Amino acid sequence: MNRRLSIAPMMDWTDRHCRAFHRALTAEALLYTEMVTAPAVLHGDQQRLLGFDAVEHPVALQLGGSDPAQLAEAARIGEAFGYDEINLNVGCPSDRVQSGRFGACLMREPELVADCMAAIKEAVSVPATVKCRIGVDDQDPQVSLFATVDACAAVGIEVFIVHARMAWLKGLSPKENRDVPPLDYALVRRLKRERPHLSISINGGITSLDEAEAHLDVSDGVSLDGVMMGRAAYHEPAILGQADRRLYGAATPDVDAYAAIDRYRPYLAARLEEGVLLPAMTRHMLGLMHGRPGARAFRRILTVESIPAGAGLDVVDRAVDAVREAEARLEQRGEAA
Repeated sequence: MNRRLSIAPMMDWTDRHCRAFHRALTAEALLYTEMVTAPAVLHGDQQRLLGFDAVEHPVALQLGGSDPAQLAEAARIGEAFGYDEINLNVGCPSDRVQSGRFGACLMREPELVADCMAAIKEAVSVPATVKCRIGVDDQDPQVSLFATVDACAAVGIEVFIVHARMAWLKGLSPKENRDVPPLDYALVRRLKRERPHLSISINGGITSLDEAEAHLDVSDGVSLDGVMMGRAAYHEPAILGQADRRLYGAATPDVDAYAAIDRYRPYLAARLEEGVLLPAMTRHMLGLMHGRPGARAFRRILTVESIPAGAGLDVVDRAVDAVREAEARLEQRGEAA
């Protein structure tokens, strides 16, 4: 699996509709589910929690938990659903996650993380991977990051995605934890330099494909194996339309915003036929026209006109028309000048 670009698991954002939309922009990037707890997989509505469309491949399931037996069983179920990777969340800083003894607080228990990963690896044939922070609270990240990675590597785990920030579990909200703790990209590069046999991807604060390329380029003798983008990919998804060419060397043309919508239409139509409401899908498209004339009208139409019962693809068409008309007016003014 080529991990040069992946889209971060983001709660309430990277659901199956979001992933299908992102796949309309990039054929190559690895997509991730929202985090799903192992108990939810074992006792909840598995089809609702884990169901996905084949168009999403390659797609990874991210699990949350700290009980090796539960995680192993959840991983087996995920593999049976067809996921291409099982990932353990060792980075989420929310209060709910802490109270359940999983997420970022597991950075304090590297041996438990290793036990969990050993159980997952034994349970499935697809890759078992870890997404972690560099440490939490008063830990020394130069110790905590290496302790977590080395403990997992000792049980055969080879792939790590590192969010290059500490998680401050005391005093910061989950939202603040995404921005306030400083980024330490150099530490992640040091991890790759000193553990060259491991696959190391970097996450945190990466807002453009230019930055992604810089992380993937050789610097100081080190080239990271992958870049994981989160909020930038969600809020300005059009940048993903260049990813296959720029990061994977694909010979196919870039996918522009209009082409992405055309590619997404069959998925929208199929889900509408199943009874999925239009706003559940169009909410992920709101940033697609970011920076273009008519972007505000595009967002307004998709937000407001998708709500009434029976709203369908004609709403998407009107939103697209608003952008095309705004671009035409701008072009006419330019010609007149």
